[in-house]
Amino acid sequence: MGFGDLKSPSGVKVLNDFLADRSYIEGYVPSQADVAVFDALSGAPSADLCHALRWYNHIKSYQKEKGSLPGVKKALGQYGPAGVEDTTSAGGDAAADEDDDDMDLFGSDEEDEETARIKEERLAAYNAKKSKKPALIAKSSILLDVKPWDDETDMAKLEECVRTIQMDGLLWGQSKLVPVGYGIKKLQIACVVEDDKVGTDILEEQITAFEDFVQSVDVAAFNKI
Repeated sequence: MGFGDLKSPSGVKVLNDFLADRSYIEGYVPSQADVAVFDALSGAPSADLCHALRWYNHIKSYQKEKGSLPGVKKALGQYGPAGVEDTTSAGGDAAADEDDDDMDLFGSDEEDEETARIKEERLAAYNAKKSKKPALIAKSSILLDVKPWDDETDMAKLEECVRTIQMDGLLWGQSKLVPVGYGIKKLQIACVVEDDKVGTDILEEQITAFEDFVQSVDVAAFNKI
């Protein structure tokens, strides 16, 4: 296991691919595994490595309390994808080891009762978080009928306007034009929304705001996912 040389572009690329479907190096919360890999990097990943850069900025926000993060910092070769060997230069690991000596979550054999109590509290909090399953995000599939004013309405422009509506929790899907009579066609367009963030009312309000093109909006179908 490993990421290759984390001080080289190729090693950071391996890290980026590894984090494509992960939030952290291990588990569902920041831990000493993230600290170990973070400390091995020479700096922030480039903007084109979006997964690694997102993770880097997130872990960077924990720098003041990184010594209190759960877990035990291990060698870099014990993290990352299988089949890749760690070749990161010893300098980063030595710095990580030195930092680990300064802030050892588990303390030494001579730790006092206060240190032991803090350790137990942190471990209990970590185990409690780890035991909780990620909350399911309630989503719905919506099919909207968007009706123009007449047969002279530019339906391509109408759809373009609708798709410019962007918000957190909204994903536009397929669309088609459906005849309604007298040469008039309506736009039927699908979308998936996160129920806590996007409702039909706000969608209708924003679509009808394009009043030069849109006469009305109806919900043709609404299904929970």
